[in-house]
Amino acid sequence: MRVGIGYDVHRLVSNRKLILGGVEVSYHLGLLGHSDADVLTHAIIDAILGAAALGDIGTHFPDTDARYEGVDSLVLLRDIVEKVRLQGYRIENIDSTVIAQRPKLAPYILEIRARLAETLDIAVAQINVKATTTEELGVVGEGKAIVAHAVACLSRL
Repeated sequence: MRVGIGYDVHRLVSNRKLILGGVEVSYHLGLLGHSDADVLTHAIIDAILGAAALGDIGTHFPDTDARYEGVDSLVLLRDIVEKVRLQGYRIENIDSTVIAQRPKLAPYILEIRARLAETLDIAVAQINVKATTTEELGVVGEGKAIVAHAVACLSRL
C-alpha cells in the first residue's frame, strides 16, 4: 500500500466560475488559477502523485504552459490516473476535505463524489468528500479563499 497527501488553496475572485471536484457550484465568486482552479481536484491529484512518488501537479502541469490555461482539472486528473496505472498502481480510496466559509457545499457533495469517482474509474464508495468551515477565522473564514486537503491510498495492480 502507498499513501499520499495533497493540499491546495486558491483565492476567490469575481468573474470566475466556482468548480469543485468537476462540479460547478452556484456562487458569486470563483477560484483564481491558471486552469479552472478546482482546488479539490488539485489536492486529489497531488495526493495520488505523492502516493506513487511521481512529483506534484506543478511538475506535470506547469502554470507557465499555455496548454493548461483554463483547462478542466478533471482532464488533468484522468491523465494522472493513467500515469499511475502505467506505474503499476490502482487507487484504493480517496479521502478529502474542502475548507470554505461560503458557499455551503453539502448540496453538492454527492454529485462531486460521483463526478470524481467516474473520472478516477473507482466506485463512489471509494471516495469521500467532506466540507467544513474555519469558523470565520483566517483568509478562508473571511471568504477570500478555499482550501482542500486529500489523502490517497494506492495498491499494486
